[in-house]
Amino acid sequence: MPEPQSTAFFVLLMVTFAALICWLVLTKHLVLRVLAACLAFMPAVAFGVAAVNKYYDYYQSWNAAITDVTSQDVPGTGPVLSTAGQAKDAAAAPVGHGFTTLLGNNIDTRLAAQDGYTLNLTVHGQASHLTRTVYVYLPPQYFQAAYRRYRFPAVELIHGYPGAPQDWISVLDITTTLAAMIDKGQAKPAVLVMPDANGSRGISLQCLNVAGGPQDATFMAEDVQDYLSQVLRIWPPGRAWAIAGYSEGGFCAANLGLQYGSRFGLVGVLSGYFRPSDDRMGDPPRNVNPFGHDRQFRLANTPAAELLRLPAGAKIGKFWIGSGTDPGDIKAAEVFKQLLQLRQPLVQLQVVQGGHSMFTWRVLIKPMLEWMTPQLATNVKLVRDRDRRLAHAAGPPAVSPPGTGQHPLPLQGFQRGPGSPPGASRAIHPRRVVQPPGLRATIRR
Repeated sequence: MPEPQSTAFFVLLMVTFAALICWLVLTKHLVLRVLAACLAFMPAVAFGVAAVNKYYDYYQSWNAAITDVTSQDVPGTGPVLSTAGQAKDAAAAPVGHGFTTLLGNNIDTRLAAQDGYTLNLTVHGQASHLTRTVYVYLPPQYFQAAYRRYRFPAVELIHGYPGAPQDWISVLDITTTLAAMIDKGQAKPAVLVMPDANGSRGISLQCLNVAGGPQDATFMAEDVQDYLSQVLRIWPPGRAWAIAGYSEGGFCAANLGLQYGSRFGLVGVLSGYFRPSDDRMGDPPRNVNPFGHDRQFRLANTPAAELLRLPAGAKIGKFWIGSGTDPGDIKAAEVFKQLLQLRQPLVQLQVVQGGHSMFTWRVLIKPMLEWMTPQLATNVKLVRDRDRRLAHAAGPPAVSPPGTGQHPLPLQGFQRGPGSPPGASRAIHPRRVVQPPGLRATIRR
């Protein structure tokens, strides 16, 4: 069957509609005329839906449409895992030749070392008390022996509204794009983290801590990072984490990048806006002011205003901005760039042909990853070297002090020591993380 954006599909709908109209006109039986009229309504509606889909360039294949509409797991994901208090499951216990277990997933490591693997987790936020789906893409290098001591940087990706986290995979193809760019030397390995930003399709929370409501910002900027950095080979929050989003997710990335500047080193904004609107909440959904009557609360979550309010020397992530040629998007991006340049003189703004659509964001993903992932790799080296200097100055403690964020992590089945029990792995420490082969990071001053 022709794909949903193909010319053949539109021609098929028009031919079907014309044939049913001819039947309606020519038939003399009342029952058949009613039937023909009802059937003609279906291709007419389908044509309208397909036209909207083509305009926004949302679904390019039927598989993407079915996956998104039915909220099915994306290909290559494991079973949903309730992660609250399950850090012990992070130990990757071999279950057979070439296989390992990771957070309840049985993984063919030989296949994963070629294509990567997408985990489908259910994260229970310890601080926000929210429970959300989080997709985590582990690049092929995560399963390769050469990287077994390497702790990876991460990019948290926020979807738009209406939307779902799997849209990054099934519609924007970010996982295959990243893997191909790494193979070509255009990007560096990084873990992609795609949380559900709203909890439901009819809800729009804009990644805000709603007054008297869901604490979405806390979940997105604290719970997700803290949990994943404990159970996977990912660095703790800081310079080795980036955040990016499109449309409403672009607002999320900009706002959280300012609000939680010490937890994100880099920020990517794709066709985002920089002043919050009302949330959509309830059943049925209705507009809700997320700030109540607190004007200062609103200003603190308005990126365009917050840049002017931050004290001198405040730590914020380094920004990259992308936009299509939509007049509203370009104007918002230009104004925000101008404000950013008061603190970051070399802000990059990438403009490509296209409207406020998936087509535009699909094009912008590549230059964003090309800008972002090498800097994350450089930041990993800087953080690792800093930890080494601090550890050398302090001397070898018998027990790591609590709260250092230096969690011993499993090696996911790659380094079982002699005499270890089946499934056991030797722990790694941030000070022992080594640079991956071929990585030549440049320190920018």
